[in-house]
Amino acid sequence: MLRVVADEPVRDAFAAELDEIVREGARRMLAAALEAEVEGYLAGFADERDERGRHLVVRNGHARARAVTTAAGAIEVAAPRVNDKRVDPVTGRRQRFRSAILPPWCRKSPKVSEVLPLLYLHGLSSGDFAPALEEFFGSKAGLSASVITRLTTDWQDEQRVFMLRDL
Repeated sequence: MLRVVADEPVRDAFAAELDEIVREGARRMLAAALEAEVEGYLAGFADERDERGRHLVVRNGHARARAVTTAAGAIEVAAPRVNDKRVDPVTGRRQRFRSAILPPWCRKSPKVSEVLPLLYLHGLSSGDFAPALEEFFGSKAGLSASVITRLTTDWQDEQRVFMLRDL
């Protein structure tokens, strides 16, 4: 009987290339969703103009690219920026555009955050998170041992509050 046996280097190269294709697709889809969100925001205020007749809400390029860890791995995202010159009549502060898809503070998707406590519960030590996540996501996912220790303390505090709640 004949069998085809693939060489390990060929299989590894294919897997690496496939992962890169998935990451690139995820990056493009996220970029398109962010652009659509900004376009919708701009369209909603297209009629608002200042005393000189200029638009109050305009595009302002892109923010500096940042890595966001997703289930597909770490992807670089340059979120579109908006210059919103409208002023809130109550507070006197300028209005700001905040993306609902990718908030400015977001560095990892919620799904990645859900995986971390499970790894901890399965006995992974804080020093082992970075190598494990690097193997899984293709990057260290921005999680050093000190960050994992802080997160572990937070999870333990949440668990204590949960256990002490009134039934």
